[in-house]
Amino acid sequence: SGLVIISTRAESLSRFMDSYARLARLPQPVLRPLDAGGWIKRVAALETRLPVAVQLGPDVTLQADGDQLEQLLINLVRNAADSVLALEQRPDTSRGPLVVIGWQRVGDELEVSVTDRGQGLASTANLFVPFFTTKPKGSGIGLALCRQIAEAHGGALALENRSDAPGCVARLRLPLG
Repeated sequence: SGLVIISTRAESLSRFMDSYARLARLPQPVLRPLDAGGWIKRVAALETRLPVAVQLGPDVTLQADGDQLEQLLINLVRNAADSVLALEQRPDTSRGPLVVIGWQRVGDELEVSVTDRGQGLASTANLFVPFFTTKPKGSGIGLALCRQIAEAHGGALALENRSDAPGCVARLRLPLG
């Protein structure tokens, strides 16, 4: 089961990256029905460094490019896990999960949130600037690519520090219908 997931993800990522490199820009999304819950649960299961909790939302089917949205969400979850793992002392897990993905319907949009209890954002000024990174081994393309994917789907991506606790929340909004 795990090898099938890895193989499918690798093939999907390879197709996505081949298209991206060939065109030197993000390819137009190929829209197909995408079950939001299945997509989010699949991505949560891919993060193995720490548990990712899934906060269930309503049954929603999007018309979207599953490969692109999967890559977007993988990047957001990876960033959230990196933020938690970068702390010198991990937060107490008895107070709840360290990374949570959830979704809800907001008007005629789907809002997907990735919330962490990591170090938070030192500055939001350069978050989406290509090749800007604060990570020692980062490339600086992850969030820029995520925003580009969101916008190509008619959506938006925002990141902000949490107001209720240490950490960050990434909010992806995608149109329904």
